[in-house]
Formats: sequence, C-alpha cells, structure tokens
Amino acid sequence: MIYVGVTGWGDHDSLYTSLTNKRDRLKEYSGHFPIVELDASFYAVQPKRNIEKWLKETPQSFQFIVKAYQGMTGHQRGEIPFESVKDMFEAFIDSVGPIQESGKLAMVLFQYPPWFDCKKENVDYIRFCKSMMGELPCAIEFRHQSWYRPEFRERTLAFIRDENWIHSICDEPQAGEGSVPTVLEAVNPEKTLIRLHGRNFHGWNKPNGDNWREVRYLYRYNKEELLEWKNNLEVLKKQTKDLYVLFNNNSGGDAADNAKQFIELMDIEYQGLASRQLDLFD
Repeated sequence: MIYVGVTGWGDHDSLYTSLTNKRDRLKEYSGHFPIVELDASFYAVQPKRNIEKWLKETPQSFQFIVKAYQGMTGHQRGEIPFESVKDMFEAFIDSVGPIQESGKLAMVLFQYPPWFDCKKENVDYIRFCKSMMGELPCAIEFRHQSWYRPEFRERTLAFIRDENWIHSICDEPQAGEGSVPTVLEAVNPEKTLIRLHGRNFHGWNKPNGDNWREVRYLYRYNKEELLEWKNNLEVLKKQTKDLYVLFNNNSGGDAADNAKQFIELMDIEYQGLASRQLDLFD
C-alpha cells in the first residue's frame, strides 16, 4: 500500500478554502490524505489531551508519523527539561501510547541533526535510542552525508536492517555534508518512509536566520520529477509492503498540491477518508 501525505496540517491553505474555524484543520486534512507527520512532538512532548483530541478528529484508518522529540535526537541545545534522559524517553513513549493503542501510529521518526555524522559514538547512541523505544516502530533519517559515503553505505544499511529500523529515504538537494543522497533501499520488509524535502539547492545551506525553514523548503516539484518518484516507488514496492510518502516542501504552499498531484499520477483512490466540507465554488 502507498500512503501519501504532508508534514503537519497547519500550513496548507489550499486544503482549507471552505473552512471558517482553524481548529478544524486536522478534520479537513484527513478528508484529503490518509497520513500526516506530527511535527509538534519534535518541539515538545505533547500532553495527552492534545493527542486524544487529534485521535478523535481523524478517521479510524488514519495514521500518524510522529517526529521524535528534539532532546532525543540531539537537536536540543543545553539541558533537557527532564530529570534524566530515561525520563525524557519515558515521557515521550507515554505521550504516543494512545496513538499506538488506537492503531493509528505508523511510526516514530528519528531525524538526526546535520552534525550527527557516521562515527562509533553516534552508532552507539542510535542503538540506545532503539533500545529505549522497545517495540514501537521507528524510522531513522540521517542528515549528514557521511552515513552514505561509499565506505559506509552498505554497513549503514545493514545496521538499519539489523537494528530493525525503518529506512527514511530522502529527496533533497545535494549540497554538501548536510545533505544525503537518495538511497533506494527499503531495508525493512514491512514499512519504508520517503520524505520529499524539495530541491532548492541555493536555499539549502543558507546561513541560519529567522526564516531559514522558509528558504530551505521553498520548492515545487514539476511533473517530470514526480514521475521520477513514481518510478522509484515501483522499485521500492518490490522490497517492502507499505510505503509512506511525505511532502515536506511546505514553504510556498506547494506540499499539499504536489501530494495531490502525486496521488493522481499514481492512480490511487483512498477509502475511509474523513468527510470534507463542501466548497460551493470549487
């Protein structure tokens, strides 16, 4: 099965032309796509009241890809707001427990930072993370090129497989050490994650400023590029049961439109989506 969605549900205005209440965005979103990446969990471990609200607002077949908290992936600068690392992981696991129990947890995504390079210390930390997560399905995404250099590539993929991670395959500009190539290896026979970040080469490594995310992910895939990914999925379908495709090119409002275009190119028609509000002028 191929599931297509986008990262977050707040920044996709083209989906909400008939909405009058912003609080209904997730309900409306789940009428368009069967999956979403939950990004709020990266910035803070979410209280259960939020999780329970989101579960109520989505149909039974809907799935969440939950981004791991930044303290767990090494993005957090300074001290973590927990008594210990163990407490941090336990709080996160407790937070996502209702999603797992509802059957709506596709996976937890550990996206490691651009400075997290391929070395023994970091390999050991990845093992630690996986041990802390227990039986929860977890995807791993690298953002430092060293993991896929010729001398490490096969060992990296074998490590992901042996540790029972889900491989997160990326589409992004090849812009130095802080970017990774597209590695079309599913690794996990059950699930594979594909994240399409856009191909804004000139914006990828801009100096950090208040709007660096807006610059980095400002990109709209054209039809030829989407057809390229259609062909890529044909390859990956032979390696894994379920493919989760997320468009992360959110900056210019392109992600939702590209995702819809891709669903059409793939000739997919989803069942069990939420009812959508009618736009009389659509």
